[in-house]
Amino acid sequence: MQLPVELQTDAQRAFERIQDTYSDLSHWSSEQLGQLKYVVTMSSFVEETLLKDDGLFAVFPEMLTHTERAEQYRSLLASKLQACSTEMDGHRTLRQFRNREMSYIAWRDFVGSWRLEQSLHHLSMLAEAMIFETYKWQYELCCKEWGTPCNSQGQAQPMLVIGMGKLGGGELNFSSDIDLIFTYPENGDTQGARRSIANAQFFTRLGQRIIKALDQQTFDGFCYRVDMRLRPFGESGPLVMSYAALEDYYQEQGRDWERYAMVKARVMGSEMYPQYQELRQMLRPFVFRRYIDFSAIQSLRRMKSMISSEVRRRGLGNNIKLGPGGIREVEFIAQVFQLIRGGREPSLRGRGLLETLDAIETLNLLGAEEVKQLRSAYCFLRRQENLLQAMADKQTQTLPEKLCEQRKLACAMRFESWSQMVEATEQHMLNVHQVFSNLIGEDEGEEEANPIAKYFHELWDMAHSPEVVESVLQQDLNVQNAADKRSIICQFKEDLAKKTLGPRGREVINRLMPKVFNAIYAHKDAEFGLARVLHVLHKIVTRTTYLELLEEHPAALVQLVRLCTASPMISEQLGRYPILLDELLDPAHLYNPVPLESYKTELRDYLARIPEEDMEQQMEALRQFKQTCILRIAAADIAGVLPVMKVSDHLTSLAEAIVDAGINQAWQQMVEKFGEPTHLKDRGSKGFAVIGYGKVGGWELGYNSDLDIVFMHDCPVHTYTDGKKEIDGRQFYLRLAQRIIHIFSTRTASGILYEVDTRLRPSGISGLLVSPADAFDEYQHNDAWTWEHQALVRARMIYGDASLQQAFDTTRHNVLCSERDQSELKQQVCEMREKMRQHLGGKKQQRFMLKQDAGGITDIEFLAQYLVLRYSHDKPKLTRWSDNVRIFESMWQQGVIKQEQAMSLTHAYTAMRDEIHHRNLLNLDADVAEDKLRGEREAVKEAWSHWLA
Repeated sequence: MQLPVELQTDAQRAFERIQDTYSDLSHWSSEQLGQLKYVVTMSSFVEETLLKDDGLFAVFPEMLTHTERAEQYRSLLASKLQACSTEMDGHRTLRQFRNREMSYIAWRDFVGSWRLEQSLHHLSMLAEAMIFETYKWQYELCCKEWGTPCNSQGQAQPMLVIGMGKLGGGELNFSSDIDLIFTYPENGDTQGARRSIANAQFFTRLGQRIIKALDQQTFDGFCYRVDMRLRPFGESGPLVMSYAALEDYYQEQGRDWERYAMVKARVMGSEMYPQYQELRQMLRPFVFRRYIDFSAIQSLRRMKSMISSEVRRRGLGNNIKLGPGGIREVEFIAQVFQLIRGGREPSLRGRGLLETLDAIETLNLLGAEEVKQLRSAYCFLRRQENLLQAMADKQTQTLPEKLCEQRKLACAMRFESWSQMVEATEQHMLNVHQVFSNLIGEDEGEEEANPIAKYFHELWDMAHSPEVVESVLQQDLNVQNAADKRSIICQFKEDLAKKTLGPRGREVINRLMPKVFNAIYAHKDAEFGLARVLHVLHKIVTRTTYLELLEEHPAALVQLVRLCTASPMISEQLGRYPILLDELLDPAHLYNPVPLESYKTELRDYLARIPEEDMEQQMEALRQFKQTCILRIAAADIAGVLPVMKVSDHLTSLAEAIVDAGINQAWQQMVEKFGEPTHLKDRGSKGFAVIGYGKVGGWELGYNSDLDIVFMHDCPVHTYTDGKKEIDGRQFYLRLAQRIIHIFSTRTASGILYEVDTRLRPSGISGLLVSPADAFDEYQHNDAWTWEHQALVRARMIYGDASLQQAFDTTRHNVLCSERDQSELKQQVCEMREKMRQHLGGKKQQRFMLKQDAGGITDIEFLAQYLVLRYSHDKPKLTRWSDNVRIFESMWQQGVIKQEQAMSLTHAYTAMRDEIHHRNLLNLDADVAEDKLRGEREAVKEAWSHWLA
């Protein structure tokens, strides 16, 4: 193996470290010693493994004489695990075995003594052997502890471990995660132990042990990062499901990306193939449609768009997997044909990519030259990916930036220079992207001819000359206030000169700006749009990928202008968080917010792209998801697609989904550190709840609303956690709540999630942050003030177990139904209203304050609360709802107030809320001209006078 001169010094140092550690190299042949010097130069992973494992160094020369080891993996590992007497021994054995065999694979990759397919086969078979032998080892131990899981006929039940992605396709890369799904044939109970447990519980514990054995970082390292998020319902779903539950999920709730994932699914362990056939037959209609399914193209196009967005968001330049023409695009091309025609063509149902390309060529679905280019590019990029990862056993697909690593990779790829290798890489990726674009398309609009386009070019080209710009605006484009607009344009170009753009950036901005002016002045409210759109561009101008996005997608530019013109709030958001620009690509998508019932599943899918252990990125993703959804809600609001009630419904459902995900993140961190409180054993729940008050409690969130919440648990006293670091159960819930607040209120690059206010908890800021359910009940009955009962009218559980839901609902209902002294209640409600008006009702001259002035929203809310507290003891159905609109509806249905008054209060309430929503979009305070909404205000004052005078 010939090393370039620049690497000779590194090679000498690496080889000397080997010689210093092992004085006797006599069992290595001269050819092997030459290869040793080359490989340890290329791979710090192989070098470190050999230096740490003297047993490997002794047997490695003999291992290298075998050109095929994959068939022995399972028998070799099984015998080693059989000899392990403790779990620690087993973990050490697994890690040592993995590192030894990975060193062998890396060696053959670097010296080039086998084909790519052999390398991928060995990596996949090694992972399968380790997964399945770990399963067998742990299954036996679990059966000794809890009995053997059986069905109703007493037949022993196995657990099937399904490998997804490249593992399932037999094409695993060197440092890949392994994506798994656990399932079992039938429900039942264990037999043969003192205490029987349900099969679901047995297999959950078994699955947890398998993950721990493979994933846990020990002194000896780890085997694989295990990712379980492809399972039904993701990380919030059960770890293991029965066949029947799995089938129900995929037939009723399976989404497009789950179809693609299931194409490559393969059960681990050849003896499980007969068991798997039944499940595979059950799932086939979900994966492969009987008819030719062209809808797959649009779905894949959208997935590709999401990946491009991810590349931009995370700055993944030079990424040979996710970039244009990368490995993922080859996979998408193969999947298009599998999903469109796989139901009719059995040859397209193979799991491996190369076999699918062969089938595509045989069926003449692509030309022979195109298939040849795809195959060649795929093999080149996969080999490059493996070598890149084998250098230090790191999961990366980004070409290195360090000169030393560039030299090593170019040398390993058999190129004389880095530039030659990059040129070859770019050519392969260009070939792939050409096929991808022809097949799947990029959904780009076409620029229409424009007779006044020359003036927009002139505006930009002459922006250094104010008098010319003003002349064009005034005489050629008939723009009002031309002097003001001239100064905005000239100032923008002047500011741009101070930015570091680079030649590519300047080229793009020069092509983009005439299109920007065209889009702005095509809008009827261009006078508002110019400054706001240029504000966004000023914020993103150094990020060339976003300029290119707008330049290449005219429809996205039109949406940008439309939204910025309508709302400065949106233009500020887009300038602050440019990732939101990706949402502008698909207007049909942009103006259709997530369906109300889908926020949780959409967020789960969004988070599934982020490694679980990367807390920083998980927190960032929560914020980006929220911003994306709010942009879509606001866009639909501006377009008049959503009425005010629906806007609040969407904002509230979004908040609930984020609360759910935030709690899951906090819970995982807490359990990893302390274990779970023992009272949860076998419950499959968290024993934790969040009560939403105020706007979130009443489904009435606005764009800028805080979250008023109270935490609750059902942990008995003298309960502890079951982790290595044991703490008191109630202390666990206190820390959990603090962690949740941290996740919500920490300011990251994407801002904060929500301002969280917990002051409505029992005893306020001096009370416990998390209330036991019984203590909450006692406080509300015995110690709470009337204003706290008013708050309880607008409270509901937004997250929690069924038992806590029942406890809270019972407390709320009983408290609200308590009989009260009428005159005392009226006096206390009026006094509290007056206090609020004095404290919050800062008056502006000639303006009506929508919330706090007499006849405003707060008066309506107090009326609703007063009437519920006044009449619920006699009419308990009044406690059902926590939102004002349905409270007033209940009032007239129950005969408390007349229908006419209920409707006038509801109309006043929705009209004022609508006004506040739209003023939020315009970044304006919640006040209007004194003469506006006069009829609505008088109706509220009249009702107040009638009930509370």
